[in-house]
Amino acid sequence: MEVPSIVWILTIAGIVGLLAFDFFFHVRKAHTPSLKESAIWSSIYVGIALLFGLGVLMFGGPTMGTEYFAGYVTEKALSVDNLFVFLIIMASFRVPRADQQKVLLFGIVFSLIARTGFILLGAALINSFAWVFYIFGLILLVTAGNLLRPEGHDQHSEGLVVRLAKKYLPASAHYDGDKLFTRENGKRVLTPMLLVMVAIGGTDILFALDSIPAIFGLTQNVYIVFTATAFSLMGLRQLYFLIDGLLDRLIFLAYGLAAILGFIGVKLILHALHENNLAFINDGQHVSVIEVSTEISLTVILGVLLVTIFASIFSPKGKAKNAVSGAKRHATEYLDLNYETDMAERDKIFARMVREEEQIRKLPEKYKRLIRNETEFLALIRSAHAEHDKAHVRADAEG
Repeated sequence: MEVPSIVWILTIAGIVGLLAFDFFFHVRKAHTPSLKESAIWSSIYVGIALLFGLGVLMFGGPTMGTEYFAGYVTEKALSVDNLFVFLIIMASFRVPRADQQKVLLFGIVFSLIARTGFILLGAALINSFAWVFYIFGLILLVTAGNLLRPEGHDQHSEGLVVRLAKKYLPASAHYDGDKLFTRENGKRVLTPMLLVMVAIGGTDILFALDSIPAIFGLTQNVYIVFTATAFSLMGLRQLYFLIDGLLDRLIFLAYGLAAILGFIGVKLILHALHENNLAFINDGQHVSVIEVSTEISLTVILGVLLVTIFASIFSPKGKAKNAVSGAKRHATEYLDLNYETDMAERDKIFARMVREEEQIRKLPEKYKRLIRNETEFLALIRSAHAEHDKAHVRADAEG
């Protein structure tokens, strides 16, 4: 179905308007969003995406509607997986909590621009060369295989982009608010804020290499590909703060995404065989194969995600891993005065760490082995307690 130009214009204007609203009313003034604020705005953005999908269903028909929802769910799941990497990058650069919103919004805008470019390129290739479906399918199968490797989803390692940014873009040791440049010893130098934005932007380009083939495996309608991708990115900033403490709990997410990407990869290769015109395959003739419908794709994607999420949430190992990594992260955040200086917010971070300590004490012995470098971990926790006691002694003396 051909989408009229006026619909394209209104859609793009609406998305740009949402991003502008997000910046001027939420991100412009640096602050740490509360759980309530994150939950409300995350729900609003998901609601907007669902309402848009109903509009597509109503005016575009059941095929376009189903393609949009299948694409949106897939891209949203991939976006949640991307949050793991954002978490690593911001921890690596020690981004102050109050400034993380601005970094995330930049990442979303850059990702939208980069993916739009990939979408236009992908659409042009598909229209000219049917064999591109073979390449897209193989990319997804390789990505799925990488996710299944033990180190393929290591949350404790820095990515290539982060290492390159640190090596080739030397910057000042400290942040200067949310400025990208500052003056140090009379010279204008980069700040870590610019480095983290470069790292996020570079990583987004890598994400697009599997994200765009995945959605083209569900629909070749460029309008659906663009809107499903755009709305999956909307609200990602709020979602980051909402599920910050849950990210470590989703221990089976990589396996679920591997199953989804593998499924779509096979679907793409089957479609490529059906459209085949390569001389060395079946003498350049179309191959009679089963083609998977969008309705079946949507059912499989939703089913895999639900199983993955519930298995992760109710898994004893998931609960143990969440407590250990959460306690370590919250202790580090509490001790880092660059990260959060507001005493009320620091008390909240400390309270989360204490709750996670209690959970760790109740763990069976086999799950306590999940603690990496136990001596170092215990020293970190003790340091957080000591600093908390000192901070409150100082606060009482000043009061």
